[in-house]
Amino acid sequence: MSDLVFGLDTFGDVPDDDAGRPVSYAAAIRQVVDEAVLADDLGVDALAVGEHHRPEYSVSTPETVLAGIATRTKRIRLGSGVTVLSSDDPVRVFQRFATVDALSNGRAEVILGRGSFTESFPLFGYDLADYDVLFEEKIDLFVKLLDEQPVTWSGTVRAPLRDADVFPKTESGRLRTWVGVGGSPQSVVRTARHGLPLMLAIIGGQPGRFAPYIELYRRAAEQLGTTAYPVGMHSPGFVADTDEQAKEIFWPHYRVIRDRIGALRGWPPIRRAEFDAEVEHGSLYIGSPDTVARKIAQTVRTLGVGRFDLIYTAGAQPVSARLRAVELYGTKVIPMVRDLLAA
Repeated sequence: MSDLVFGLDTFGDVPDDDAGRPVSYAAAIRQVVDEAVLADDLGVDALAVGEHHRPEYSVSTPETVLAGIATRTKRIRLGSGVTVLSSDDPVRVFQRFATVDALSNGRAEVILGRGSFTESFPLFGYDLADYDVLFEEKIDLFVKLLDEQPVTWSGTVRAPLRDADVFPKTESGRLRTWVGVGGSPQSVVRTARHGLPLMLAIIGGQPGRFAPYIELYRRAAEQLGTTAYPVGMHSPGFVADTDEQAKEIFWPHYRVIRDRIGALRGWPPIRRAEFDAEVEHGSLYIGSPDTVARKIAQTVRTLGVGRFDLIYTAGAQPVSARLRAVELYGTKVIPMVRDLLAA
C-alpha cells in the first residue's frame, strides 16, 4: 500500500477565529490557502476544494482558489471536491482546470459530480427537473474534451459543437478526472462506462456497506471494456492531540451545520449519542492521530481503496484547531497508516 494516496478535502467552511467570532469570507478563503501550503510542506498527497453556493462556505469557484494555491505549493495534487458539472459549462470547466494544471506544473485534477446541494441550479438558470439529463449530457461532452482534440457534439442542454478546438491544452495531454459518487448504482455504472476513476463520498454509516459499489464499478468496467482504476473515498473527520479534545472541538460546530442542513432535508436534530456512535463505528474519523490512523487503516483494508481523503472541515472549527488538524494528519496520521498497512 505504499502507493496509497492520502488527501485532505475542504468545502471552505467559514471558521471562527480563536476568540469565537466568524472570520470574513475573504479571510476564510485565505485560510484554505494557508492550510494547503502547510499540507504541501508536510507531504500530504492531495487537496480537494469543494464548490458551494451557501452562506456557511466561502468557496464557490474551487479552481480560482486552487490557482492561488498552485503558485505557493510544489508537489501536492490540486483538485475540486466536487465541481458541480450539471450547473456549469463543460468547456469552461476544462479550460479553467487546464489553466490550474499549467500553473501547478501538471498537478491539477477535477472531480466531477452533481453536488450535495441544489442552490447552483436556480442561481445559474437551470431547471431542477433537468437534473439527470444535465449531468448525463455534460459529462459525455467533458469526456470528449479530455482527448484534447477538436470536438463535435450535440445535445439538449447547451449549444452544439462542430470541430471545436478548446484551449489551453495540458502539457501531459490529459487532465486527471474523477467522478464523485454518493451511493447511486447508476452513477457507479456511468463512471465505469466513461472509463473514469471513481471517488466515493462516504459520509455516514459503516464504510463496509460501500464494498458492493466498488465491486459493481470493477465488474461494469470489465463488461464495458473500459478501465477500472483504484477507487478513492472521502469521509469527514478531525484530528487533535487527544480523542476527547478532537470530539469537543468538532462536535458543537458540526452539530450546528448538520442540523441546519438536516432541517432542509427533513432530518431530526442530531443527538450527541448518534455522533459518538458514528465516531466509534461509522464514517466520522475523529480523535487522536493513533485513533484516526487505526480507523483509516481498517477502512482501507476493508474496501481496498487506493486513495483516502479526510474532509477536515465541517462547520466553524477555530482557525488554530484546523491548522493543528492538518499538521497532525500530515506528520502523524499518514505515516502511522502506512506502517499499519505494511504490517
